[in-house]
Amino acid sequence: MTPNTEPTVREIAIDNPSAVRIFESFGIDYCCGGKRPLQEACDRASVPMARVLEQLAEVKAEPISPEETRWADASFVDLTEHIVARHHNYVRQESPRLEMLLEKVVSKHGAAHPELASIRELFSALSQELFAHMMKEERVLFPFLLEMESAVRTGAAPPCSCFGSVGAPIARMLADHDDAGALTASMRSLSGNYEAPDGACPSYRGLYHGLQEFERDLHRHVHLENNILFPRALELERAVK
Repeated sequence: MTPNTEPTVREIAIDNPSAVRIFESFGIDYCCGGKRPLQEACDRASVPMARVLEQLAEVKAEPISPEETRWADASFVDLTEHIVARHHNYVRQESPRLEMLLEKVVSKHGAAHPELASIRELFSALSQELFAHMMKEERVLFPFLLEMESAVRTGAAPPCSCFGSVGAPIARMLADHDDAGALTASMRSLSGNYEAPDGACPSYRGLYHGLQEFERDLHRHVHLENNILFPRALELERAVK
């Protein structure tokens, strides 16, 4: 697919995994807002589409790195294992570290920068939501998807579930993603796009860098689920039935 005004951001990111780097650099929403046409997404991000198209063409000619595997072609087993190993574990490792760093920075700089306390509360809410979200995926949704994929592969009867259609838990996961996106957007706004003030100490700068990296990882995480895993799961369920 050659990026133009017709494909959606989601389609471009699926077809060319390296495009994710470009969308991140321009602040273009390719995960929760991935269904928008490229022109609309560029307008929302206030960036010229010509510049985006130029850089998309450049990365399309580059070799794909291991991090940018074409997950659209992967089995559910490989894709869900990657999501858990790369993104769920990242959240589990980084959340406690960032929460401790937030406490340290708020205690030292909160009086002069009251937005830090708000960012701390937002990140705490985000962390709690993500931990609950990941548990539901790992204990319920992902095992069901693997059973469904196995049934198609072996010709066995489709698995039974307590939730009826797989669309029900997927809808809940999508809503969780929207909530997480709103929380990160608020943190980004309060922090001035994670720009530490002049003269900020290393801990302050490290905190904002960590929060920015956390958001970037979350974007990739949500992209894999919203744009690849969940649509394929719905298609597979229709095939099974």
